[in-house]
Amino acid sequence: MQTFLGIGLGPIQTGIFLEGAFRGGFDRLVIADVDAALVAALRRSGGKLQFNLATSQAVTSHTITGLEIFNPDVPADREQLIAAAAAAGEIATALPSIAFYKNIGGWLREGFERAPDRRRFVYAAENHNQAAEALETAAGSFPATHYLNTVIGKMSGVLPAAECARRNLSALTPLADRGHLVEEFNRIMIQSCDGIEERRVRNLIAKSDLLPFEEAKLYGHNALHLWLGLHAQQRGLQLMDEISAQPALLARARAAFVGEVGAALCRKRAGVDELFTPDGFAAYADDLLRRMVNHFLADRVERVCRDLERKLGWDDRLIGALRLVLGQGLEPAVLAEGAALGACKLFGGDRGKIRVGLEALWGKWDREAETVWMRISP
Repeated sequence: MQTFLGIGLGPIQTGIFLEGAFRGGFDRLVIADVDAALVAALRRSGGKLQFNLATSQAVTSHTITGLEIFNPDVPADREQLIAAAAAAGEIATALPSIAFYKNIGGWLREGFERAPDRRRFVYAAENHNQAAEALETAAGSFPATHYLNTVIGKMSGVLPAAECARRNLSALTPLADRGHLVEEFNRIMIQSCDGIEERRVRNLIAKSDLLPFEEAKLYGHNALHLWLGLHAQQRGLQLMDEISAQPALLARARAAFVGEVGAALCRKRAGVDELFTPDGFAAYADDLLRRMVNHFLADRVERVCRDLERKLGWDDRLIGALRLVLGQGLEPAVLAEGAALGACKLFGGDRGKIRVGLEALWGKWDREAETVWMRISP
């Protein structure tokens, strides 16, 4: 019996891994989630779930059936999940951050220990370039268990049930308090390993070296999404698709995406892939900029700009992108505009307070930090 285990029932799990497993022909689809109300709602639906897919033309509803869901905080359910972990050939974690691995590592390890030689592909879908390594530390090393990093360039969101009703979209189940809306883009990159060509989850593209693509995602896609969101917020916009009416702002974002991040990555990663060529990266940026302002995603500016403490971190989005560009001997003038906006939003307009705040956020202040600071100092 072929078993898929998904840990965390958010839109990335639903719209990528669970949907890919459903179409991949697994005999069992098992989900772990600690939200008791969500678990109850899915069980009362008979294991049937719906999610919304946004194309460039419309939003359509898609159905997945045959789900089993268990709450690891409930002892009887935890035992079911340990058994599922032992049996599963493919597992996907889709949690808010790698910090939650401490909550799942124990029962995953118990499951793996029951079948230590089973071949498993474990996809770590948290937005961290060493998520797989952190998950292995939490759950343990086993001879044929492959922990794999991912690059997920797919935009998605959670909608309250009331908003689903207002927009005529599907909630996850008739009794669920939320719905999932994901974009149709579905080319998800994963780390390669022995036997990966035999995976059953659909739409996963294996790459022998994932790091260059992780850099393009974090310092290109994520950085410019935040850059646009901060500028949209400054202009009082509520939805990302409202940026479509501001071509000058989109042109400025493209200048940062292609002329700064793209130029740096093409210099750093030349020869790795067609993506890291001027034409390849320009096509990548143009596609993403169109998708970021998709009317049918109705992506809220507030959502894009939330959690600035993390997103202005030393290795994250805008600051990481600035460091990348500077490290390649180029100037990140346009990127710096977004970083300055974010710093002012987080710490206020006083220059001294911003510097103190960034020093605490970055946990350091060396020559490189001073160089970055000089670019973004308002």
